[in-house]
Amino acid sequence: MNNPLLEAFDKAPFSKIKNEHFKPAFLQAIEDTKKEIDTIVNNPEPPTFENTLEALDFLGQQLDRISSIFFNLNSAETNEEIQKIAQEVSPLLSEFSNDITLNEGLFERIKTVYQQRDSLDLTQEQQTLLEKKYKNFSRNGANLKEENKKRLREIDAELSKLKLTFGENVLAETNKYEMLLTDEKDVEGLPEGTKEAAAQLAESKEKEGWLITLDYPSYIPFMKYAKNRELRKELSLAFGSKGFHNDELDNQEHVKRIVNLRHERADLLGYDTHAHFVLEERMAETPEKVMDFLNELLEKSKPAAEREFAELEAFAKELDNVDRLEKWDSAYYSEKLKQKLFNLDDEKLKPYFKLENVINGVFKVAEKLFGLTFKEIDNVDKYHEEVKTFEVYENDNFISLFYADFHPRPGKRGGAWMTSYKPQYTLGGKNSRPHISNVCNFTKPTSSKPSLLTFNEVTTLFHEFGHALHGMLANTTYPSLSGTSVYWDFVELPSQVMENWCYEKEALELFAHHYETGELIPMELVEKIKESSTFQEGMATVRQLSFGLLDMAWHGKDPANIQDVKAYETEAFKSTDLFPETPETCMSTSFAHIFQGGYSSGYYSYKWAEVLDADAFSYFKENGIFSKMVASKFKEHVLSKGGTENPMELYKKFRGAEPNIDALLERAGLVTK
Repeated sequence: MNNPLLEAFDKAPFSKIKNEHFKPAFLQAIEDTKKEIDTIVNNPEPPTFENTLEALDFLGQQLDRISSIFFNLNSAETNEEIQKIAQEVSPLLSEFSNDITLNEGLFERIKTVYQQRDSLDLTQEQQTLLEKKYKNFSRNGANLKEENKKRLREIDAELSKLKLTFGENVLAETNKYEMLLTDEKDVEGLPEGTKEAAAQLAESKEKEGWLITLDYPSYIPFMKYAKNRELRKELSLAFGSKGFHNDELDNQEHVKRIVNLRHERADLLGYDTHAHFVLEERMAETPEKVMDFLNELLEKSKPAAEREFAELEAFAKELDNVDRLEKWDSAYYSEKLKQKLFNLDDEKLKPYFKLENVINGVFKVAEKLFGLTFKEIDNVDKYHEEVKTFEVYENDNFISLFYADFHPRPGKRGGAWMTSYKPQYTLGGKNSRPHISNVCNFTKPTSSKPSLLTFNEVTTLFHEFGHALHGMLANTTYPSLSGTSVYWDFVELPSQVMENWCYEKEALELFAHHYETGELIPMELVEKIKESSTFQEGMATVRQLSFGLLDMAWHGKDPANIQDVKAYETEAFKSTDLFPETPETCMSTSFAHIFQGGYSSGYYSYKWAEVLDADAFSYFKENGIFSKMVASKFKEHVLSKGGTENPMELYKKFRGAEPNIDALLERAGLVTK
């Protein structure tokens, strides 16, 4: 069989790939990479940085490309067949990863070079690569006894399958739920565009009425605008109980099994907990520092959150005689209160945020800051017709290929993310440029309206594009240190700092034009956006901290005695609770960031990076938001450097000092100057 995945290719050959190509391609690429490892291990020459560390970083490139294509499709365009293949190949890849890190001959060569490191005259990037490779081997079992290595392999194989099953269950729960409404009264309050989209969705499934689902573009407007409180409750409980129904899609046992296996793995490797293992390779360094950071922010934000909650509850009582504010009331009354206080309604803003205009806007911001230009092309293979493709240039030099995929589909998981189909690296004097992708779930165009974004969706687009810039502007030698291959509590800095431009008049003037009249967004609306940016920031901060604390509760202690997932979660949320408890819901069973993605013991990093981003953006503000000098320093010391140096050192080179938490507290309105 001619297998396009096993041929040499630059751009992913989506149109040629069939599902049956994946498994044979994985098996062949694993075998090929094993031969490359054997070549390194059996090299009769003494170990050197070049013949061992450098050779190791560039091996398995075909396997890496196949993996990136396959697992990106499993997130953005999956089906049952792809999910089945994922369950088969994930343990194979996990086993192969262990074959590398537990290869004694390979580790001996690395260790030999590592022990000579002080006399080798290595560049900063080479020192970092050597340090990281050595630590990666020792942190993943290279020094273990044989029986413990065997157990480590078993744990990793089981974890790889459990994480996939967890994610599949969440996606299946999301796709399974539908709320069909046939009475006009039941959609009272919903914006016309939301109603039209719900009617179109119903029609596409040969149903009459309005179809509401758990996909964000359907779920969020309903929770924010639907007048019918009972229906909001039904939808909220459905959303909050994914994976928590004691049926074949239940994730409770998976949660317990995952955390116990992670703890056992950490223990095998000589760490107190999974969090101790993870945080050794983070800016935060220890669970104690993370807990101190979360609790300090909680102490400073909770009084504001409690005031805001009391204000919201009083407002709901005054408006609709609601005695007790519940979780399904929060978005609805917050929106009403926001409209009252600021006369600012998302529906008034949306006409100024046509998707295509916002995309052009983020491109213009990137052009003014970093000198980038974007050219849409149609001669590149795509995995779905909705995907847009662009070539990115800097001074006529090709910088990156960029894929953008913006709307929900049944085969696409919820949320928004950035990913890569090809990393940047330098080999044989040639700088091989990256292929980067943003995937989102924004409101689709309807028969009468284009895709109009809420302001929250605008900031999401800028956020993910910040990650994309981190990938596109990478300029390193080694693929494992390139782009977003940085500490997880540093990776959110480029994405979160980009959100700031959405609130600035100078940036909004570039793209916020009414989709029908072309009129520029009125400046009083811009002022209101800025004024309202700290609205309920205390509640939002406490909510975000609650997720970080839940993550640390699962991963910062021995989980052996946890019997009841819901009871354990409730206890973890105690210090951050504002709303009454809902026994029907459980966040952990759909908390994909930590049980499927890479954020275990790392959810705090969103808030950690907010400290960095508030401090970084204050530097831009001091010099002008389009300051070429500050942008150039940010590009040089943050965006292009990837993981080649310690992130705090990179940040200090950019900013001239360590970040200060006060910038975040001031921006959030939690303290005043």
